[in-house]
Amino acid sequence: MANLNRAEFRDRVLGCWTGKNIGGTLGGPFEGIREMPELDFYTHDLNGDPLPNDDLDLQLIWLFAAEELGVYQITPRKLAEYWVNFEGAPMGEYRNCLANIACGFYPPLSGSCSNDQWRWSNGAWIRSEIWACFFPGFPDEAARCACIDACCDHEGEGIWAEVFTASLEAAAFVEHDIRKLIDIALTRLTPDCRIAKSVRAAVEAKDRGLPLAEARAEVVAFNAETGFFQAPQNIGFLTLALLYGEGDFEKTVLSAVRCGDDTDCTAATAGAVLGIVLGRSRLPEKWCAPIGNRIVTKCIGYGMAVPGTLDELTDRAVAESCRARSANPRLLPVSDAPTDLDGFVIPDGEATARCIAMRSPYEVSLEMPFARVGADLAGGPEIEPGTRKRIRFVLRDVSSVSAVLRGELLLPEGWQALPGKDFVLPGTCLGPQCGEIEIDLIPGPCDEAIMFLPVRFTLSGRMMPEIRMIPLQRKGSVSSFLETRNGDEYVRRCLRLNVKKIYGQCEFSF
Repeated sequence: MANLNRAEFRDRVLGCWTGKNIGGTLGGPFEGIREMPELDFYTHDLNGDPLPNDDLDLQLIWLFAAEELGVYQITPRKLAEYWVNFEGAPMGEYRNCLANIACGFYPPLSGSCSNDQWRWSNGAWIRSEIWACFFPGFPDEAARCACIDACCDHEGEGIWAEVFTASLEAAAFVEHDIRKLIDIALTRLTPDCRIAKSVRAAVEAKDRGLPLAEARAEVVAFNAETGFFQAPQNIGFLTLALLYGEGDFEKTVLSAVRCGDDTDCTAATAGAVLGIVLGRSRLPEKWCAPIGNRIVTKCIGYGMAVPGTLDELTDRAVAESCRARSANPRLLPVSDAPTDLDGFVIPDGEATARCIAMRSPYEVSLEMPFARVGADLAGGPEIEPGTRKRIRFVLRDVSSVSAVLRGELLLPEGWQALPGKDFVLPGTCLGPQCGEIEIDLIPGPCDEAIMFLPVRFTLSGRMMPEIRMIPLQRKGSVSSFLETRNGDEYVRRCLRLNVKKIYGQCEFSF
């Protein structure tokens, strides 16, 4: 029977977090650079501490959520509550996510609604390691959690990017050939998504024997449409770093930074992958010693148990992985016996890719004690008076063996629904045999920018109804574009706080 040795597993998890801190610290000073910087080591004095990095911070929140709920009880909506309570970063998609949730747009709407500028950016795939550590050797389980995670603040390619990294990292616990790991992760993507195409462009450049600089130029040209600080290009750079690093930790993290763009993210993830492959015991002490063992955070709010060291983080992640195996006996056993992977095969991931591709970025989850209904808002939550908005109701889960769920749209005055405001969804808890129906909503007056449409549900055999709200947004009433305006006052504030890195375009006029 296949088995992963407990001490080896812990060493690889610790290697993951150590490599993450090394890469993030190495790449941090070069974040946003559009050229290929020259470097061969850290560029500043560290005094035994890594640079703080939101790539790691958000994963600490997910760890806390898993500890409180259990990883198999995590849903996008539950993660959103942890995000609101503990995430403190005001950047890009993080800020849009918080704003959307405050307006009632829970995931996946928080990632797909009013987020055009950042929906394909880098904020999701950089926080994928926690899912891999929970599910060593099971990339499909890691991909499932990555999808739940990424839809909080991303859509489309932003989600596929985290599916790619989480799958690759989970597989790295049992497969150590970089090229095979890339192939394993690719099978969990739809072949025509831009992330998959960018990865293949990087692989093909390496296969043609191009030097790193020329391969990097091809990835940049391939992703000219999406450009810098977006996931397709940076996943391409991550792939180049893994390939051109050739299994050598130092070459891998340096290659990631030399590709430029979101360097703290690409180098941190590349370092994490090599950390899993090699384990902490085989990472070069030259790179480990300067950053020490401490965790330094920058965007986590108060009220949660934050691990103070990489060792503590490792032990908590390993413990949560054991809980996951208790809930799902199909997972790879971890014991004190020697590692034995004979006969252990990572399955093809096409079924996972199909399942993820079928998920709508506009489905509202209406959760009740006795049922869960998906309300898919075709094209998004925007509405305008007199224009039809199609809503597809799907009974996703129900507590009874045989049940009928009745729904009623509680329409405001002047609103209509076709074929009518009442509908029925039959279903069963045995298998996926549940009903669905499409209703055309015709809005009347829309006086508010954000509105909530009540839906009353009653389960057969129950007297008490449950009312859930569908959030709607008047067309053209909300803008998602964030422009960086770092003027004199911002620069002076950074100088007062001794912040050496200033984001965006700053004009000094003292």
